Amino acid sequence: MVTQLAKPTQLVQSGSNPGQILDNIFIWITRLFAFSIALILVLITIEVGTEAIPAIQTFGLSFIFQQSWDPVRDNYGVLPMIYGTMMTSFVALLLAIPIGVSSAIFLSEDFLPVSFRTVLVFLVELLAAIPSVVYGLWGIFVLIPLIRPLSEWLHQTLGWIPFFGTSPGGPGLLPAGLVVTIMILPTITAISRDALTSLPPELRQASIGLGATRWETIIRVLLPAAFSGIVGAIMLALGRAMGETMAVTMLIGNSNNINVSLFAPGNTISSLLANQFAEASGLQVSALMYAGLILFALTLFVNIAAQWVVGKIQKF
Repeated sequence: MVTQLAKPTQLVQSGSNPGQILDNIFIWITRLFAFSIALILVLITIEVGTEAIPAIQTFGLSFIFQQSWDPVRDNYGVLPMIYGTMMTSFVALLLAIPIGVSSAIFLSEDFLPVSFRTVLVFLVELLAAIPSVVYGLWGIFVLIPLIRPLSEWLHQTLGWIPFFGTSPGGPGLLPAGLVVTIMILPTITAISRDALTSLPPELRQASIGLGATRWETIIRVLLPAAFSGIVGAIMLALGRAMGETMAVTMLIGNSNNINVSLFAPGNTISSLLANQFAEASGLQVSALMYAGLILFALTLFVNIAAQWVVGKIQKF
């Protein structure tokens, strides 16, 4: 009897071997893809770092704090570009986070019929498919004339505040930041919406069953539960904001100066690379590579800091 009962078990075990083999193959393929991504990242870092060695040896860390960029005298510093990169990214996130998260809440809850929400989701995601040069042209011919009256009013009324101290003259940090805001909205909205819709429905039901209103459920239950996904969306959006090139190049003014005013022209590391790399030679190429390496380090640092903050908040 024991022998007769053991045979079906052996058949089941032998029949499961092909499935286990396929599972193992799938695991190794996914591992290969994951390691290949890390390998590509390392190779890019090595290539950029190798090309930047002459500039690193010549300028050292003073390259980060110098404000001069003079190809004629081979005197380079990237501090104005770092400032412009951080300011445009800050303006973009300051506006895009509340708009994007609010849109994600609106599109994930039952405020509208499903068919209408589907159309809105498609339109939001369609924003990500528009080329950046189109955003740049739209910013030049539509956005800058549109915000000029408001900019002039802010300068005349609040000109004593350094952020509005410069008379608006066209391209500057504010138009570039506004366009980048529109460009990163699809990333924040789409990923935050996915994080909210993937939550178990029991969370909503339990909160409402305990007497909470819809908005209390959203703010005190759903948003904290989807916090890690929302922060991930913000970090991806920040990476795009810091690396955006064409639209920012067309709208920021490309001035290698530091000015606190949002109406003043500035520059970013990506714009610097786009404008000068094609005609660069000698030490200038190495300096541009050094600037790209700094941009890479800034992005990496921001992502590490964000992961640390998410971990602390989740523990809390």
